[in-house]
Amino acid sequence: MTAKPDNLSKQRSHYKLPYSFGLGGVPIGNGFNALSDVMAEEILESAWTSGVRYFDTSPWYGLGLSERRFGHFLHNKERESFILSTKVGRVLKATSNIPKTMWHEPSPFEYEMDYTAAATRRSVEDSLQRLGLSSIDIVYIHDLSPDNKDLGENWMKSFEQAKNGAMPELTRMREEGLIKAWGLGVNTIEPILETLKVADPDIFLSATQYSLMYHEDALNRLFPAVKEHGASIVVGAPLNAGFLAGADRYDYEGKMPDGFKQKRERITAIAKAYGTDLRTAALQFSSAPAEVGAVIPGASSGKQAAENVASMQTKIPSDFWRELKEEQLISNNAPIQT
Repeated sequence: MTAKPDNLSKQRSHYKLPYSFGLGGVPIGNGFNALSDVMAEEILESAWTSGVRYFDTSPWYGLGLSERRFGHFLHNKERESFILSTKVGRVLKATSNIPKTMWHEPSPFEYEMDYTAAATRRSVEDSLQRLGLSSIDIVYIHDLSPDNKDLGENWMKSFEQAKNGAMPELTRMREEGLIKAWGLGVNTIEPILETLKVADPDIFLSATQYSLMYHEDALNRLFPAVKEHGASIVVGAPLNAGFLAGADRYDYEGKMPDGFKQKRERITAIAKAYGTDLRTAALQFSSAPAEVGAVIPGASSGKQAAENVASMQTKIPSDFWRELKEEQLISNNAPIQT
């Protein structure tokens, strides 16, 4: 069965997140360094205490570790009091020979890329087991994208598998009431545009594509297509995996684009002149477009989690944004917080 959009996609009211800010689960899965369970719990507790009620995780993050930690924290909370999203596309299997990945001290699992209907259903069930929760709100088809090294140039072959498998299966799960919404969780734009042609998704987790450092392509191609469909965007990695919070890394692969450190230094100086800081500017910038339902930075400490929330509650002078546009540090057509 191929998932195809029809007139109902324009008539149906697509799911909208009730929260505009959340917590991304990459650091909780030991994405940049190894955290103890106690440290992970402190991050989650700090985020919750600061008012965060949207949490995003994935089987991929720490090979199940992130989901286990999120579930351990959330299982004592009232299920109706928070929104949880996870992902499908990788099926985990227990192993004594853990594969080499980006994760530090991951759980003892290996994985297989699989976007079929059966694997999608199994992945959701496995996630519920790891989480220890009764339901998942949003499911993203994960890394169905050319930057996924497991797929590479043949990613469209996997896209066809998902078009005939994961997409209609998630649509059925939505219709059955097992989930509230589905979409893609990817680091590039093309897979989202292709999905909008063949299916009726609700929401997309677009990571690394809309930040202070890089946003033109999303503004000009991604947001108009999503708006026309009636869907929405969750901005992942709004700090470019810590770069806009001062870390000397850029995105998940760590390759630093030419001139980006200098651009960061200039924006930082302008922010200081207006009594604000780079992280605050970056988070508010990514949340400004009408198509954005939420931004979900990660955090590597409880202090960072609280600081991220505080940044969203800070007023930035409008002249700051005007100066960034005048110096061509952000696009002229970029929406700004008012």
